[in-house]
Amino acid sequence: MANEAKPCPCDIGDRMEYGALGQEVQIEHFKAYVVKPSTASDKAIIVIQDIFGWQLPNTRYMADMLAANGYIAICPDFFVGKEPWSPTKDWSNFQEWLQDKKPTAINKEVDAVLKFLKDQCGVKHIGVVGFCWGGVATHYLALLYPEIKAGVSVYGMPLLQQNTALEANLKEKCKVDYQVKIFPGQTHGFVHRKREDINPADKPYIQEARKDLLNWLNKYM
Repeated sequence: MANEAKPCPCDIGDRMEYGALGQEVQIEHFKAYVVKPSTASDKAIIVIQDIFGWQLPNTRYMADMLAANGYIAICPDFFVGKEPWSPTKDWSNFQEWLQDKKPTAINKEVDAVLKFLKDQCGVKHIGVVGFCWGGVATHYLALLYPEIKAGVSVYGMPLLQQNTALEANLKEKCKVDYQVKIFPGQTHGFVHRKREDINPADKPYIQEARKDLLNWLNKYM
């Protein structure tokens, strides 16, 4: 499930050489990547980055996939200009790097994104998808913002025992529909950091997870 020897089991994975289909816009004090579907939509998904930042081509690929399925997708820079984590950095400094990048301290930016989507894009239905760091943020936002109608946290809990605890808490306290799904044998980051074209053994799991993500959003959006 994850490499527990690190404080976060992230690896950059197969970085995609990908041009992306959307554009970068300025929203108040930060930037965001926005991509729209080919036909008008009043549904939007906030895509929350992993520790490698909002400009990672793999994350923009996922935003474009959402747009291809009828959603406006927006990937804000929730680090607000601060340098993302790099595979070349020393993991012993990870907690220090994380200090001013808490996934539960993005309310100001989320409020601005929601206003942008409603005022500039005519959005009426909003969901959120987050990867790794963004998966933690997804849990937080889903609890805090009533206008968020669906959320998908992709490896927001990096360790297996954390998933077990999450499922137990959901079973006890959650009053809405939820699902916790584990893909045995897959590494942290596999849904967006593994290229299915060069990982044939993993391809069925990558595709299944992406299909699950879309099905969940389609069901509740």
